[in-house]
Amino acid sequence: MNCVEAFNHRQMLQLCDGKAKIPEFSAGDTLVVHVKIREGERERIQRFEGLCIARSNSGVASSFRVRRVTGGFGVERLFLLYSPLISHIECIRRGRVRRSKLFYVRELSRKKARIRERKSPVHVESPAV
Repeated sequence: MNCVEAFNHRQMLQLCDGKAKIPEFSAGDTLVVHVKIREGERERIQRFEGLCIARSNSGVASSFRVRRVTGGFGVERLFLLYSPLISHIECIRRGRVRRSKLFYVRELSRKKARIRERKSPVHVESPAV
């Protein structure tokens, strides 16, 4: 491990220490990101719910892009994964997609923009004998 990688690793551990655990998610998942918003001296938490259309894993600079449609207009936001402004992230539903970047969703509308849900494996316990 070179010096830069070691520094990035230390920074990631330091930034993750005080935060809740980051859930596993990928492109196609529906996320709710709780973001701290500062207005003057007051601070509040705002929810941003939408489809994760891209994720970039690059150490401390990891980021993900969330898209939602509000009032007929598409709104996208880029979040840094280890940002102190993110309170926590929830994964509402898992999407079944075949690409890692879903930028084609920008041109689609309504029903065409829907993503199929990924079925989680069912855990079957064997009956006790």
